[in-house]
Amino acid sequence: MLLSRQIRGSDSNLLQAAFYVQANEEYWSPQAHPSAGHTIMMQEVLVDEALALEHGLTSEEYSWITDKLGRTPTITELGIYSVMWSEHCSYKNSIALLKTLPREGDSLLVAAGEENAGLVDIGDDMAVAFKIESHNHPSAVEPYQGAATGVGGIHRDIFTMGARPICALNSLRFGSLSNARVRYLFDGVVRGIGDYGNSFGVPTVAGDVYFDPAYEGNPLVNAMSVGVVKPGRTASAIAIGTGNKVFITGASTGRDGIHGATFASEEISEESEMKRPSVQVGDPFTEKLLLEATLEAIAAGCIVGVQDMGAAGITCSSCEMSAKGGAGMTLNLDHVPLREPDMTAYEIMLSESQERMLIVCVQGREDELVEIFNKWDLRADCIGEVTDSDRVRVWHHGQLVAEVEAEHLVLGGGAPVYRRERRQPEYLKEIRVIPDVPDLDPASAGAALLEMLAAPNIASKAWVFEQYDTMVRTGTVLGPGAGDAAIIRLKGTDKGLAVKTDCNGRYVYLNPRRGGRIAVAEAARNVVCAGGHPLAITNCLNFGNPHKPEVYWAFHEAVSGVGEACRALATPVTGGNVSFYNENPEGAVFPTPTIGMLGLVEDVEGCTTQAAFRNAGDEIYLLTPKSWAHRTTLSELGGTEYLSVRHGLLRGDAPHMDLSEELATQQAMHELIRTGKVSSAHDVSDGGLATCLAEKALAGCLGAAVDLDCPQPFRLDALLFGEAQSRIVFTAPAGLERTIRGAIRGFAAQCSRIGTVQGDRLQITVAGATVIDMPVSDMHQAFSTAIPAIMEQAHDMAT
Repeated sequence: MLLSRQIRGSDSNLLQAAFYVQANEEYWSPQAHPSAGHTIMMQEVLVDEALALEHGLTSEEYSWITDKLGRTPTITELGIYSVMWSEHCSYKNSIALLKTLPREGDSLLVAAGEENAGLVDIGDDMAVAFKIESHNHPSAVEPYQGAATGVGGIHRDIFTMGARPICALNSLRFGSLSNARVRYLFDGVVRGIGDYGNSFGVPTVAGDVYFDPAYEGNPLVNAMSVGVVKPGRTASAIAIGTGNKVFITGASTGRDGIHGATFASEEISEESEMKRPSVQVGDPFTEKLLLEATLEAIAAGCIVGVQDMGAAGITCSSCEMSAKGGAGMTLNLDHVPLREPDMTAYEIMLSESQERMLIVCVQGREDELVEIFNKWDLRADCIGEVTDSDRVRVWHHGQLVAEVEAEHLVLGGGAPVYRRERRQPEYLKEIRVIPDVPDLDPASAGAALLEMLAAPNIASKAWVFEQYDTMVRTGTVLGPGAGDAAIIRLKGTDKGLAVKTDCNGRYVYLNPRRGGRIAVAEAARNVVCAGGHPLAITNCLNFGNPHKPEVYWAFHEAVSGVGEACRALATPVTGGNVSFYNENPEGAVFPTPTIGMLGLVEDVEGCTTQAAFRNAGDEIYLLTPKSWAHRTTLSELGGTEYLSVRHGLLRGDAPHMDLSEELATQQAMHELIRTGKVSSAHDVSDGGLATCLAEKALAGCLGAAVDLDCPQPFRLDALLFGEAQSRIVFTAPAGLERTIRGAIRGFAAQCSRIGTVQGDRLQITVAGATVIDMPVSDMHQAFSTAIPAIMEQAHDMAT
């Protein structure tokens, strides 16, 4: 409801006179400071509990706000609280559980959540900043810009710390490709990632893509960035030093993205399509300039603190920097460069226009800061200063439109913290039992393998990564499709970084705690197979509505599983992102705790390992925990891609995961690679052992003869396509079996020689009978054409 009235500047309720956000509304403001006692005319919004509810706050939260302020908030203050107390910014439903994760380690230079990204010391006067975040909701509404700005935002988190981004990764989830809208989303997201990353000039080197009807109405788009910096030359997101000037730099401010943080904290619905203004618009060319200018200003020493403007824009950066520094800030929005006319204070404070930074400048060096940014064709405008109070005060057209206590707004400060009700879902009682499906007929094993290789979750993702520039900056040693993890060379050293994202949401749906363990374990296993030593993780926790007890139970269990695995594998959590409300009218997505794993390769030339069969005559080994034996019962098909593809079933339990066994396998593999005895390595995961062997053959264009022995009786489908964990297939030159066994004697692991790399056919014999014998070329046809054929057919139908 809009009201007009006269008030006096001395009125104690002055701050209740607030301004609404609609661009076309008439707006008056005083010509003098209100304390002068002038009579002013203004148009006002009635701020009340109903309006607070429309902003995503609860009645209780609105009561807390009024109690804290001692009055009714202005509309600008209401907007500030609504975005800062949204789940996206405050983690109010997750922070209590996140604090249970292992967040300390000898190599960690900052605590989890302390800075914009994690920071890990890798020696040689080098540190790695890395982080993963979600842009799910924007991508569901506008896939191209949603994905593009997700890439831009995560890179800004890295270079605001003073680190230069050296690579990017992404983790994507979509519904079934048989759905036309899913194909539209898939195409738009991939193009958005490719166009932004390619233009920005940072290689996109790894990721993972899954398709399942569970993600039909709510795709997951998680973006990760990795950068390098000298440990003593980092920047902090902090405001300190009374009188230090506050600058806004980069792009001008528009109305795009307003309430994007709140939008990301609600379920996708039919009304979501109307919220395109909540999706930001990116400009990678401006971001490239911003990168160079920011790094130069940090190196010059004229920056006290800097933070990018992502969710909640100026609001989040000013409040978080002030709270961290225990200081206040005064902002004058009249000096914010705008690209649209008549923007209100509410709009300016909440805008999520991209490619912007808030900077606290060293006193006396303001001209130097401006000169640096001008050199890169960017503006740097002073919009305020640091104060010795604990409050952020916002002025617009001479009117004090907001006065808030920074600490009261931020995560870990006064933002609400909830521990929601938990309840195990009823569906688990039903789906844990697998129907007695018939075993695979040996005569159909070859056809089953081809069907698996053509399944979108296993088929080649070249259609995706060929749209990315994977080699820009010339540091990529292993890119997409070449190894289990990407390897990036650290120029000027022998070292490299091994990076990977991973999570099987199907496992987490069936058993959240075990699925969480497996997500960490497989990401680490991939890093080890590529030649790296796992150091730390960042995570992006994608779940449904936390107010639903079943969703919160799954969240609690999955986070607990992630924590258990990180402790066992000594990979602490450096930070990350929680994305709740990934639901649509049909239900929630699979609980998907995506793991971004960072590893170190000490010798890039000597230790980097590809996944492919590389040399004819090499011998093939299966590395497993010492206590492991072929498990070939029906239960081994639980949650497998085979059970889904061949029988249309999502049933059973997630695969067995013993973290001590997993660690033993990884340690043994790392030792074998370190000593130079391994030609290739690839972990057994989605699709099982037969699929793993086929993928190695396809990557190397070489065949193999494999002989598998197992106890009688056995299920052929479980043997070939069961997804038992903690297994790695590797190859080594002939004649080294005794040496290999000796090298892993100190670990609780074992290896079996199962075949030889040879010819151009994959032959698999089980208990003396050949069950698969087919040309690699036939497998290549199924594997490489599946996704392009679907997308090209859809394009042809559309045109």
